Amino acid sequence: MLEQPPAFGAELRRLRIAAGLTLAQLASSVHYSKGQLSKIETGQKRPSPELARLCDATLDADGALASLVSTRPPRAAARPSKRAHVASGTTGAEHLMDKTPPGPPAPPSRRQVIAVGAAAILPLGPGDDMTPPASVSAGPPVSGTEAHGEPLVDAYRTLLAQYRRLGQVSPPAAVLPVVAEQTRALRALAERTGSRTGRELLALAARFAEFTGWLSQEADDEDAALRWTAHAVDLAAASGDRDLASYALVRRALITYYRGEADDTIALAEGARSDRLPPRVRGLAAQREAQGHALAGDYDACMRGLDRARSLLARDPGPSSGGPVLGTIHLNDPVSMITGWCLVDLGRPRAAAEILDRECARLPVDAWRTQVRYGVRRALAHARAGEIDHACELTEQLLPLATTVSSATVTTDLRRLSRTLSRHPRNRSYLAVSPRLTAVLTPAP
Repeated sequence: MLEQPPAFGAELRRLRIAAGLTLAQLASSVHYSKGQLSKIETGQKRPSPELARLCDATLDADGALASLVSTRPPRAAARPSKRAHVASGTTGAEHLMDKTPPGPPAPPSRRQVIAVGAAAILPLGPGDDMTPPASVSAGPPVSGTEAHGEPLVDAYRTLLAQYRRLGQVSPPAAVLPVVAEQTRALRALAERTGSRTGRELLALAARFAEFTGWLSQEADDEDAALRWTAHAVDLAAASGDRDLASYALVRRALITYYRGEADDTIALAEGARSDRLPPRVRGLAAQREAQGHALAGDYDACMRGLDRARSLLARDPGPSSGGPVLGTIHLNDPVSMITGWCLVDLGRPRAAAEILDRECARLPVDAWRTQVRYGVRRALAHARAGEIDHACELTEQLLPLATTVSSATVTTDLRRLSRTLSRHPRNRSYLAVSPRLTAVLTPAP
């Protein structure tokens, strides 16, 4: 975290006194010690973004304290802001991709994708071969009647759905290489297939690439996530699908959100507001924008974004032609769940816990990654509300699944949870769960 301006402590003291609270009363409300708050008010200790948002909510400061605390990590300080890229109408992530990422081989170049797009619209002659290359061995065989049209496309749609299910119950490293290779295989198959089927296969390859980018982020490789997301946009454009390019902004905004970059998260999400986009893309963008505003401590803007998301997602007609669904498929009421999520960032943990308790109970039992993602945020809400025993109980239940799915984004919240619980070092529940929580957060050799 960057050094904070000395004005924070003075402003906190001014707002506390104006609210008629003693230091002990404020400490009790935000579940920090009186000594910690005293050091922050006198400038001896730096405040965390979490504490700033908790104090904002308690003192009705409308984000004034959060605005004085930088949430941008040092590693991102030198990165160019995305506002210029969004304003110029570009959606590329080239300014964030300084090197070829490790792991699965890098996706092909834009020129190769354009060539595939051209090939995919050329009709096949009577003697053209539609047999896929050897790299498609993980997919269904293509021969006889299956080589004609919809059966082939449907088979790969089913395959993508199966990989998404595997992604819910497996470490990303176990699924990532296979999905990356399947993306290349589909691109190659589209190149050898003509007319409408070729375009549909190319569009599916774009969805495979977008999923590969998500898995890369879960595997803690942001550069690979950005490269694969950019590749998904290229494939989608070559197939005639322009909507995925805008959805890619929503995906990139998730990366900036986990970096703690509120302004960039909002700017990227705002890039997917166009009325020409489907309601689902705009609704998902509104949700992400709300998360950015929550990160900035702006309650009113966050709630407006969530209201807009609910209205847009209510108009979503569902996937057309049985195509893959963009975004999560495991939330019964995604806006309510994200509302609870945002309230944690806004420093309103009790209200967040009430919503997350209800929504987490509705999650499918086989959606392990989703259960862990929102379950950890639920435990964090209870911990920040001072309900340490209950938070530790929830954490104990979640740790086996957290180990199984091995999610970098979930680990971010687990670290926040660990820091919150560690402020109660004498609590018996914390002492019991602490060794296992530390083990999960310790990188494997």
